[in-house]
Amino acid sequence: MAPTVSPYGSWKSPITAEVVSGGEIGLEQVRIDGDNIYWIERRPHEGGRKVIIRRSADGKLSDVTPTGFNARTRVHEYGGGDYAVADGRIIFSNFADQRLYRQDLGSEPKAVPPEGPFRYADGQIDRRRNILFSVREDHTGSREPINTLVRIDLSAGDTAVVVAGNDFYSSPRLSPDGLFLAWLTWNHPNMPWDGTELWLGKLTADGSIVEKQKIAGGEHESICQPEWSPAGDLYFVSDRTGWWNLYRRRQTEIEALCPMQAEFGQPHWVFGTSLYGFALGKSIVCSYAEDGRDYLATLDIETKALKPSETPFTAISQIHCAGDRVIFIGASPRLSSAIVSYPLHTRDFEILRRSRESEIDATFISEPQPIEFPTENGLTAYGYFYRPKNPDYTASRDEKPPLVVMSHGGPTSSSSASLKYSIQYWTSRGIAVLDVNYGGSSGYGRAYRERLTGQWGIVDVDDCVNGARHLVGRGEVDPNRLAIRGGSAGGYTTLCALTFRNSFTAGASHYGVSDLEALTKDTHKFESRYLDRLIGPYPDRRDLYLERSPIHFTERLNCSMILFQGLEDKVVPPDQSEKMFQAVRAKKLPVAYLTFEGEQHGFRKAENIKRVLEAELYFYGKIFRFEPADPIEPVHIENL
Repeated sequence: MAPTVSPYGSWKSPITAEVVSGGEIGLEQVRIDGDNIYWIERRPHEGGRKVIIRRSADGKLSDVTPTGFNARTRVHEYGGGDYAVADGRIIFSNFADQRLYRQDLGSEPKAVPPEGPFRYADGQIDRRRNILFSVREDHTGSREPINTLVRIDLSAGDTAVVVAGNDFYSSPRLSPDGLFLAWLTWNHPNMPWDGTELWLGKLTADGSIVEKQKIAGGEHESICQPEWSPAGDLYFVSDRTGWWNLYRRRQTEIEALCPMQAEFGQPHWVFGTSLYGFALGKSIVCSYAEDGRDYLATLDIETKALKPSETPFTAISQIHCAGDRVIFIGASPRLSSAIVSYPLHTRDFEILRRSRESEIDATFISEPQPIEFPTENGLTAYGYFYRPKNPDYTASRDEKPPLVVMSHGGPTSSSSASLKYSIQYWTSRGIAVLDVNYGGSSGYGRAYRERLTGQWGIVDVDDCVNGARHLVGRGEVDPNRLAIRGGSAGGYTTLCALTFRNSFTAGASHYGVSDLEALTKDTHKFESRYLDRLIGPYPDRRDLYLERSPIHFTERLNCSMILFQGLEDKVVPPDQSEKMFQAVRAKKLPVAYLTFEGEQHGFRKAENIKRVLEAELYFYGKIFRFEPADPIEPVHIENL
């Protein structure tokens, strides 16, 4: 049957908002403990509750976290490192009270004393001493939280600070013989991808640390994922050459293992990331990013030979190894995220758990096309272009599709080529998408990340604008129907593009920043000095904060926007979106504003994710004059 001719944007698609919002679970934080494999599932249909899952040797899956508990920490607000496991004993942080709970196999969780205004993350269990080493964030009083490394007696609950004095800590890692602890630390105004230090301390019988020494790192060297080999050598990832590469410390000597213009690390936004592990005692199984795509490889630790593996996966994370077993999270342009088993003796991939029980017919899937395009100052930027695709529909020959430019968060994050139904939602309805990895994104080396130093609100915006222009120049999209959308930092880029440029007709800001000065005064500790590098030191360069805040230049706006905001957001407080909405409304431009009770930085509840998607589609339909095929609850648009 010939496809139905219908305007772009009005195609009916099986990739509904329900499919996007409730059909996919989040997969995180893989662990191996004996014959058992663990991970965390984030379940939108349970309000975003995070549940620890055990897969036993016979392949049976079971929920470890009982109803009423949510394994999620709020350290740094972004969390990660929510649990630790050893010999069947699990220690996890519970979201509601941020207390640590101990859960032995087959038993109910029991709180680990003490109570208090504390948060914990990135714990490691010391079997010999029966203690937990953990990052602790102390929220006593109204001052800035204090971060330390602590040891917690898992029997009595006694807690003692073992390392203190710096602004941030992460990655406590215990040596195989139990004699040493390694950790990372950094101070304001650095973020962990700017500069961190790797430290090593000798442990006493009770878990106290003596003879501390700095091993590597500094103000301009970012180190991530320290790990001990089975032989007792300390490995880590450093970007001292401009690329995150693998290094080893043997005795007192540090050596590079596989120098490449590729990224074996990633920004430390959350705790517990893992891009390599030790297999069979003599090999490292690792993931590295090159030209925006992830690759899986095996590195011989003696010969230093790197052997890439043939794999269908283009996004690889959470690598953990035990013997010849390798477990990781993988995704591809045709496969949503999945827990994957990769035994080295067979080298056959087995999917243990999918984020989706069933995938949509591949004929509806628009595969990402990597593109490079010229941007300011003779430089090149990157992205993924998705053409509209739906086997049941086509548009008239004289029509070109609308384009939605996606600006990712971070801004030191990146977009991957993995299957995202949140993108296919648009393309299967006849709307093209450009997912931009603007200057400042990770995956392309330190120099590319540092393009954004002092230039946030300029370089990222230029790259999004130039990406859209590039596609217009190729004749791919309608120059009069260009939209930009993004969340958090991507929301800031969106608001800047709508305010300071004239390239877009509409935009959608998801919990975006409109007032940089307000943000630097009213955000959480982890990012409280982030803008020192992205903009300039405050208040010395207050002029830049004002110059690059869209809220102060709403007179330049001449296009429509929709704003979405969680009312419990501590990263970008609701006041940021509220002020922008009021200003745009006063200017008599079409604008809509939707708020969500109980949501923080990012939407986790299925019903809210669904509402946001449909509301945004409804909004674009009104602005770009197409009628969505879906029945959608109307959105009140001011000044329409």
